[in-house]
Formats: sequence, structure tokens, C-alpha cells
Amino acid sequence: MYLHLGQNEIVADRSVIGIFDLDKCSMSKRTRDYLSAAEDEGVVLDVSGDLPKSFVVCDHPYHRQIVYLSQLNPSTLKNRAESNKLVL
Repeated sequence: MYLHLGQNEIVADRSVIGIFDLDKCSMSKRTRDYLSAAEDEGVVLDVSGDLPKSFVVCDHPYHRQIVYLSQLNPSTLKNRAESNKLVL
């Protein structure tokens, strides 16, 4: 199954490592350092088209991980991911 992240960006749900609230997580120095390092590596994709509310970390075949910034709430993404699993 697939997870729609917004702005026509879709990822395979099996590649999703985690869905995080950008406001809550960015308070942590570790998370800020992680996002900064990911940006330096060029593996952050802003698919929000607006102010991002969440970030999704995914496996990627050519990079260690890839980070998507999304305008959707983490709870919306979580519900989408869970509803996809119920279809099976």
C-alpha cells in the first residue's frame, strides 16, 4: 500500500520508519541536529507547499534515509497509514 504525504507525493507504506510532529519534536536538540544533518546531506524533501506540520522518515534505496516535510498533521498521516492496513 501507499501513503499520500501531500502535494502529489506518495511513498510505499513499508518504507515509512516514522511520522513525527514537527512542532513537538523540534524542541529537542537531537531532532534539530538530525534534521540539520539530513538537510546537509540533501535528503530532506519539502512536499508541504506551505508551513510544514510533520516530517516523515523513510527508507530509501540510494540513501540511508530520506525525510519528507508535510503540511499534514501527523495524526492525519497516521490515520491514513492505519486505514491502508485495514484494507488488506
